Amino acid sequence: MGLGLGWKLHGDGRAPAPGAVVRPDERLSWGRTVGLGAQHVVAMFGASFVAPVLMGLNPNLAIFMSGVATALFLVVTRGRVPSYLGSSLSFVGVAAAIRASGGSTADVTGALLVTAALLLVVGLVVKALGARVIHAVLPPAVTGAVVMLIGFNLAPVTAGTYWPQDQWTALAVMLFTGFALVVLRGFWSRIAIFLGLVFGYLLSWVLDRVFGKIHSVSASGQVTDHWRLDLSAVSHASWFGFPHLHGPAFSGSAVLVALPVVIALIAENTGHVKAVSQMTDTDLDDSLGTVIAADGAAAIISTAVGGPATTTYAENIGVMAATRVYSTAAYWCAAGFALLFGLCPKFGAVVAAVPGGVLGGITVVLYGMIGMLGAQIWVRGKVDLSNPIHLAPIAAGIIIGVGGVSLDITKNFQLGGIALGTLVVITGYHFLRWLAPRHLKAETRPLLDEGTSGYDADARTADRPEAS
Repeated sequence: MGLGLGWKLHGDGRAPAPGAVVRPDERLSWGRTVGLGAQHVVAMFGASFVAPVLMGLNPNLAIFMSGVATALFLVVTRGRVPSYLGSSLSFVGVAAAIRASGGSTADVTGALLVTAALLLVVGLVVKALGARVIHAVLPPAVTGAVVMLIGFNLAPVTAGTYWPQDQWTALAVMLFTGFALVVLRGFWSRIAIFLGLVFGYLLSWVLDRVFGKIHSVSASGQVTDHWRLDLSAVSHASWFGFPHLHGPAFSGSAVLVALPVVIALIAENTGHVKAVSQMTDTDLDDSLGTVIAADGAAAIISTAVGGPATTTYAENIGVMAATRVYSTAAYWCAAGFALLFGLCPKFGAVVAAVPGGVLGGITVVLYGMIGMLGAQIWVRGKVDLSNPIHLAPIAAGIIIGVGGVSLDITKNFQLGGIALGTLVVITGYHFLRWLAPRHLKAETRPLLDEGTSGYDADARTADRPEAS
């Protein structure tokens, strides 16, 4: 396919043939393809825009760089693997930890850049040695535990920062988002986070009109009378403008906090490749290293100019499953829409104005979903948690990660939270496995075996959304 730009028209160009799918090298009519591209952008709006807001990064730059990242990904993978690269939520806890220790925005993006570089290296290693190297180092027991502690480590951020700003709005948004996830079907279920944001936005505006200002903790951390929804910045923002760029800064302690997230990114990319393979009936195992490396390269470019790190998005898997259209042409259109949104500061100001109470309700669900993806990896990998090889390091690592346990190495160097929890899980697992008697060394299924990726058969019907 060369660069993957030579798409063949599928059937009459109106819809997939009965029982067939529109493959990556095919497309529907350009009008329908452009519409599908817009649908992919909407599908990732909720999580992808929440991520930069929660990390204190520029949402305009985030969406702009997601367009750049998606285009680069499609070129590197030569159009074999359809994917949209959005802002990774796995780094939200990292950003919070770095800022809590006095780090700046540049420190955050610098730490993300180093992690992206490691992801690129991992991708090149997997490409050279084969996908099974992932299982040797990161079996499902380890991967699931790290993903879980990354998600649950974020719980204090919701409880201490967002929920107190407007508890009743947070509760309403949480309930509405849960309703959308469970009751709605197909595409609407896949954009439940986005619908929750819209609902909370409108609810906050109505409550301001009816009850006036709220007396609570504001975004600055002070208890004041303030509007739930402050749109003053929107009126002053221009309709067109290039996002503000800034360079990264590099702090050893910040980098150590961020590096464990590379495991979550590997799991996300592995799951994406497996899901596309299953739904298009194509063996893409040989593309896994390329996919991981492409995501790493895209994340390097994004973070180098001040944007968030990128990752593949499960929400877009749901759109493809619902429409049976896996054409990379639709993703090129999605990248174009993302670039246009990124060049509209007024749009970014609207996103940045999302009330804290709304974020409280959204993050209760979203952070929990990230953590539960770890449990899903265990279930699909048939991890035996009664086996002490699994149980001991997982139990210790998760408590360390969730509880924020720290270890003072020197007066100026400390390991804690996600970094320490991940280190305990990985080293503990492999060390105990090396020491264990033979009867405890039961083989676990690798990430690339069917169903261990975090995506299951429900993804084919797009009824069960997942967080990225």
